[in-house]
Amino acid sequence: MTDRAADIDILVSEVGPRDGLQSIKAIMPLEAKKAWVAGEAAAGVREIEVGSFVPAKLLPQLADTAELVRFAKTIPGLTVAVLVPNARGAQAALEAGADKLTLPLSVSETHSLANLRKTHEQVLAEAKAIAGIIAALPHGQRPHFEGSLSTVFGCTLEGAIPDAQIARLAEGLMAAGCDEVGLSDTTGYADPSAVRRLIGLVRGVVGERAVTGIHLHNTRGLGLANALAAIECGLDTLDSSLGGIGGCPFAPGASGNIVTEDLVFMLEAMGLRTGIDMDHLFAVRTQVAAALEGEPLYGFTPDAGLPKGFSPAAAQREGGLA
Repeated sequence: MTDRAADIDILVSEVGPRDGLQSIKAIMPLEAKKAWVAGEAAAGVREIEVGSFVPAKLLPQLADTAELVRFAKTIPGLTVAVLVPNARGAQAALEAGADKLTLPLSVSETHSLANLRKTHEQVLAEAKAIAGIIAALPHGQRPHFEGSLSTVFGCTLEGAIPDAQIARLAEGLMAAGCDEVGLSDTTGYADPSAVRRLIGLVRGVVGERAVTGIHLHNTRGLGLANALAAIECGLDTLDSSLGGIGGCPFAPGASGNIVTEDLVFMLEAMGLRTGIDMDHLFAVRTQVAAALEGEPLYGFTPDAGLPKGFSPAAAQREGGLA
């Protein structure tokens, strides 16, 4: 995990501009993306995954990622994260100035070949190459490097993945030079018990400090339950998407990514500080909805509103309620 401010308990990492937009057909104009990123940062979001460095012909929705990174870097206090599929993408990300790079490694080799067109060993080789590029930079210019175990809770192509394979790949990412290993519920197969088990499995191989974050989907309605299980295991970085945009939903009528607004409300209601202002977050949602006209947005909290007398976590502590 990247350095977290002392005034928050859980880092909510917004992934909508990347995982959300890459999953829908609409192409959001760059100025609208800038307004989204700036709006969430103003609301108190500390980390935003603004895009992915992949060929524009594959993901035209993210063709302007470099420009968005450069813009986001002008926002004080914001960790600018990106996804990179290989060393070439990592080099482009570094040139743009990204603070955090995430390399996805699907524990399902069938999915890895379909997604990145690379075997496990080829992805691990890319991880080693990226780590080498980062190591050559001055200490103060080195971004955080995460290796993400995709499809770790199961794959639509292979089904359940053997524990031994997951453990080997987690160990391989750290040996290649990653700073940490993230867990990703790419297919929405996770349940709270599986979250607890997989966190324990991977931490048992790479150590507790190397596993602090998780990327969850709400495909089958268990997103927030899984997030709570992860928190109870000691994880303190949770990915989410404004309005639950994107995330490859595999169940009819169900959203993909967990909804940032609902996640922040749950955490704050529990007395866990996120540093995010809910009303400001709702205002950003309105802006994004206007920029993606016709695209469905998910989430219960924005529709229901905040409960009467609701106090954010910081106020609870000041008032001695938590």
